[in-house]
Amino acid sequence: MNRQEIDLLSKEVEMLMTERQHLLRVVGAAAVLVSNSEASAIAPGAVNAAEVLSELLNVLPEETLKDALDSVEAQPDLARG
Repeated sequence: MNRQEIDLLSKEVEMLMTERQHLLRVVGAAAVLVSNSEASAIAPGAVNAAEVLSELLNVLPEETLKDALDSVEAQPDLARG
């Protein structure tokens, strides 16, 4: 690899790591929202979306969910209810 290719890959990895941090914050906030929501309090039109979100959060690897909760400074047990 030449220096230009290495620099390009380095910038790509940096961009991906930044994107991962943003996504972890979104997932962390979503997990806290779901864990603090009651099904009866969710608008009828949003119930399906909340169920899908909950299912997606539940299939995340535990370490990823922990990283996501840490990124929003939440306790890991919040997302597991």
